[in-house]
Amino acid sequence: MYVCANIIVSGIVQGVGYRYFVSKLARKMDLKGWVKNLPTGEVEIEVEGPRGLIESLIKELRIGNPWATVTNIEVHWKKYTGKYTGFDITF
Repeated sequence: MYVCANIIVSGIVQGVGYRYFVSKLARKMDLKGWVKNLPTGEVEIEVEGPRGLIESLIKELRIGNPWATVTNIEVHWKKYTGKYTGFDITF
């Protein structure tokens, strides 16, 4: 089942290559969407694809890259739209 998830990642996730880490991982899993920094210091991700793959991505997001410290992840499941063609880092 294809779904969309809006994910907010809190912690030390800006200035440590976290968006690049997310982008590389999502592309490897063939997921579609985007990742961006928020003014609050958090990182926002919107991702579409098979629910099982997105759940696997979320597990990896909790671990993060070696320089990040993830303290919280909020996931809001949404209806799949199919509007994304790739996975981008946005601003």
